[in-house]
Amino acid sequence: MSGAVLQAKGMLFDMDGVLVSSVASANRCWKQWAKHYGVEDWQQLVIPHGTRAEEIVHMLAPWVDVAEGLRRIEDMEIADVTDIETLPGARDLLESMSLERWAIVTSATDRLLVARLRAAGLPQPERLISANMVSRGKPDPQPYLLGAQRLGVAAAECLVFEDAPSGVRAGVAAGARVVGVLGTTPAETLLADGAIWLVESLASVQAVEQGDGLRVTIQNA
Repeated sequence: MSGAVLQAKGMLFDMDGVLVSSVASANRCWKQWAKHYGVEDWQQLVIPHGTRAEEIVHMLAPWVDVAEGLRRIEDMEIADVTDIETLPGARDLLESMSLERWAIVTSATDRLLVARLRAAGLPQPERLISANMVSRGKPDPQPYLLGAQRLGVAAAECLVFEDAPSGVRAGVAAGARVVGVLGTTPAETLLADGAIWLVESLASVQAVEQGDGLRVTIQNA
């Protein structure tokens, strides 16, 4: 596909798999968490990407008190950020825009979000939506609707950047235009879920502020 030039009022970014890579940390921590709580076959555990920890706790160990289980996994993941990687293009794109132009919409908790951004050396936005701030996580549109609201624009005026099927569906359901970021999910799945453009990374995206909006160029979209 060829490149695209778009107008948008705001940018909404998922964090894990779009801005940073935390797959290794998440896999290590959740396996140890599952072992601690006696989950069968914990060694082969595969965590559903883009899902809130609260929902994973329910799924893996419904006998565990949710507050206790969340606190334990959050503490483990915050302590395990040494190999968090900043994904290509993320820092350049975020730093090219004013903080009020973009938000992070993530399934991570407040504390984990801040810890991973710090470990990656990325700027922290003025507006962010974490798992703590919504009653329904992705693929429900609530997180992205709230993200657009925090930017003061309609979701239809935003570009959403997502790498997980649940996040793509959430962005589409919110009425936003979705850019699929490859790396954790096959291209055909992202397209089937509603992504309009695909990029290998945010290195293919440039944004220039114009008036009250953004001119966004997506190369080889």
